[in-house]
Amino acid sequence: MQKPPKIPESVLVVIHTPQLEVLIIERADRPGFWQSVTGSKDRLDEPFAETAVREVGEETGIAVGTDGVPQAALLDWRHEIEYEIYPVWRHRYAPGVTRNTEHWFSLEVPAGTVVTLAPREHTAYLWLPYEEAAAKCFSWSNRDAILQLPGRLREGRDGHDGREGPQLSRK
Repeated sequence: MQKPPKIPESVLVVIHTPQLEVLIIERADRPGFWQSVTGSKDRLDEPFAETAVREVGEETGIAVGTDGVPQAALLDWRHEIEYEIYPVWRHRYAPGVTRNTEHWFSLEVPAGTVVTLAPREHTAYLWLPYEEAAAKCFSWSNRDAILQLPGRLREGRDGHDGREGPQLSRK
């Protein structure tokens, strides 16, 4: 049975510790391609936060909403970018779909959080200082998100909620 086409609306979740160590994972289908947790909505009406929690659980085994990682640890940046889907992955989408909208989140987890990868999706993981993690990512959008992490967290601590309207860039 063939899978339905992917929905071209996705999330990117920068998982980090309080010390700004960032989790990156290596794609099983593309060795050397490191990234944060990413994934598409399962249905059009799936809220982005629900997609983020589901993808974090599927790809890393980290359960958001538990004592160790409360739901409040997931920060919705209220930031979106649009990008061209790499040709190698376009077959996963409906014919003619070439662009994806990605919604950004961060998730703060305690240092030492156990990671259990989905072996069909990822083969390895690293915890790196945020600048090193950004440099290792193959995707410009993932690099940009990781590099924005300290500022986004500062906004939250300074009483700003970090919310802004949808932002589309790098079309």
